[in-house]
Amino acid sequence: MLNLLSALCAINAPSGKEAPVREYIISQLPDDVCYRVDALGNLLVHVKGKKPSKRRVMLDAHMDEVGLIITGITPEGLLRFSTIGGIDPTVLLARRVLIENSIEGVIGATPIHLLPEEKRLEAPETDKLYIDIGIKNRSDANKFISPGDTAVLEGGFERLGEHGILSKALDDRVGCAVLLKLLQTERDYDYYVSFSVQEEVGLRGAKTAAFAIDPDCCLILEGTTAADLSGVAEENRVCALSHGAAVSFMDGATLYDKEMYHETLKLARENGIAVQPKTRPSGGNNAGSVHVSCGGVKTCAVSLPCRYIHSASSVCDTRDIESMYRLAATWLRHYCSKELS
Repeated sequence: MLNLLSALCAINAPSGKEAPVREYIISQLPDDVCYRVDALGNLLVHVKGKKPSKRRVMLDAHMDEVGLIITGITPEGLLRFSTIGGIDPTVLLARRVLIENSIEGVIGATPIHLLPEEKRLEAPETDKLYIDIGIKNRSDANKFISPGDTAVLEGGFERLGEHGILSKALDDRVGCAVLLKLLQTERDYDYYVSFSVQEEVGLRGAKTAAFAIDPDCCLILEGTTAADLSGVAEENRVCALSHGAAVSFMDGATLYDKEMYHETLKLARENGIAVQPKTRPSGGNNAGSVHVSCGGVKTCAVSLPCRYIHSASSVCDTRDIESMYRLAATWLRHYCSKELS
């Protein structure tokens, strides 16, 4: 599965530009699954299993990553931009970017030597940052760049020590990798999978996917914030690397079905799968759209703890990825075989 994850993370696909990820996923799908692409760009997959499921089960992961969108060009040829998704401005300073997969640039930063002392500890404002592509004026820049072009923060896929991974776009290419692995291995029951678009800009693709599939229950596979760092109070750590996948009871977009939350934790314990609760109800994911779709959908979120999320250098633990995959497979078999209550 790490080979799948590495290939997926290497693809540049900010929100609205998910086609390269979708094309790669399609190339890896088993020949006997049915799929279609909807008008928004979601990839919807149906697995015909050995036996019918007792309920209509959906699993979802989003294909998009955070990025930048060009909004204008200064007379000096520097590029103004806005963020696509939630990015801390402090991770942007002096960061290399790739525009439309072809043009290298760097986000300019005022040298510390030129900053007044009182400004050195202040966080930068995104609207005061610019991308430098080495062009001397607006006229020349217009030959290569147009407003609406998108960029991603550059960052390679590297191994850190025995179990660590460093990469951009772990949120949520890890969910995509897990779903691909499930599609290649789990065939006991019928089920549906959504590789959705535009999660980072408002949980949009998952809404249309849920209405198309009309599931009885749904599992969201996601990357989530881990703040298990020196100086962070225990109650603010959210979740921690190497402690297993994180299961949410609440976040900024969803109050999760209590029975399903406890049953998911129980499934993990009974099957020897490392798991932890996501202890701070912050952020959000596609569950926020899915659980209020159709006539309401019982929804669960299983997430990979990621340090430095939404940056070019997110860090995760391979043991947590394995935990996430095992729990997703166990959850899928359980809810496909369980009668509707």
